[in-house]
Amino acid sequence: MNQCVICQTNRAQVIRPKNGQKICKSCFLEVFELEIHTTIVENNIFPNRGERVAIGASGGKDSTVLAATLKALNERYDYGVEFVLLSIDEGIHGYRDDSLETVKRNAIQYEMELCIVGYDTLYGWTMDKVVEMVGRKGNCTYCGVFRRQALDRGAKQLDISHILTGHNADDIAETVLMNFLRGDLPRLGRCAEIMTASPTSAMKRSKPLKYAYEKEIVLYAHYRELDYFSTECVYSPEAFRGNARSLLKELEKIRPSSVLDIVRSGEQLVHDAIGPNKLRYEEQNEWYEGGKGSENDKHILGNLKSPPGHGTTHQTTDGSRIQTIGVCENCGYMSSQPICKACVLVDSLNKTNASVGVSLGGGQTIH
Repeated sequence: MNQCVICQTNRAQVIRPKNGQKICKSCFLEVFELEIHTTIVENNIFPNRGERVAIGASGGKDSTVLAATLKALNERYDYGVEFVLLSIDEGIHGYRDDSLETVKRNAIQYEMELCIVGYDTLYGWTMDKVVEMVGRKGNCTYCGVFRRQALDRGAKQLDISHILTGHNADDIAETVLMNFLRGDLPRLGRCAEIMTASPTSAMKRSKPLKYAYEKEIVLYAHYRELDYFSTECVYSPEAFRGNARSLLKELEKIRPSSVLDIVRSGEQLVHDAIGPNKLRYEEQNEWYEGGKGSENDKHILGNLKSPPGHGTTHQTTDGSRIQTIGVCENCGYMSSQPICKACVLVDSLNKTNASVGVSLGGGQTIH
């Protein structure tokens, strides 16, 4: 009989892709939740009791599983935090408007406050209008940049400084591959981290599902009979990420552990090959002052003893680059450059439509 390797009593119904274990439905649900809890505890994701934390909610499987799991774990292990659903309305007719109906139901099901912020209000553009302007190639760049900043803006409206996203192991492995193929080492370092923050911003982001396979998230949603939206964005087929996803799926067929192997490689590349001296500002001083830095590192870090007003990129003598995260001079939100990418993109759109501007929250508008 094909028994569960954990309880030894029930029939195995699940073969876990990350380790090939054959387990039953009830053990799978228990182990999945326990692994998420372990990730949370080991990375001290919720250090402050009484904190309000925003969950980036799209209505899709990842964010729905994240919300459902965190509600259960918070009740079981008493993290002492309050979760709020934060959704972004990109303005994609027939896709986001439908998925937001799922989010509204989730808010009721999980008894969580819901806040929805839209591109049209924040930037004066919906994605439908952006695609009309720029076409279907490259539109995901606009959407990705706008969404990341929109989450920050929505959290600020809620007076929240901690955002959780539903990025899973497959998502992160894809991003590692994309940044590696582009030769973008500064972004490669950030994408592999489970928590990201900046000394010039109070906003922090965490990925509790970082080590969860996409296949297992789908199984969890299925066995828990969760209410989620599964239609793919109508504008995404042309995205470069699709190529990285296809490559990852082919690798996974040959070696099921490829997903986590790539995630771990991203982590190790940052800490070993690139070096801790190329990491975030707050780690740079600590690393050098621990006596591990070279004279070149000393020269670099001498310019970073206090956080800069905006993001900067420094080049070392060996040709590698380090990047510090600061704030945009226009909108005041997180940026690795003096002017953030969101403001740059909105400005490029507005050059062809001078009547549209980007709201900066205080009645100020960029044209």
